Amino acid sequence: MRLGPTELLIILAIVVLLFGVGRISRLGGELGQAVGNFRKGMDTNKEEEMQPEEKKA
Repeated sequence: MRLGPTELLIILAIVVLLFGVGRISRLGGELGQAVGNFRKGMDTNKEEEMQPEEKKA
């Protein structure tokens, strides 16, 4: 069963009524920051794997 545009609009309207526009935009921003931090962590991990580890004497 697929959701059509009408059903998606109804769901969006209900979500906006429940949470409010301000809270939804804040959640979107927080989600964006989380994704950005995750990507930074993945890039850092790749850089560490590429660099040879220094052996301690």
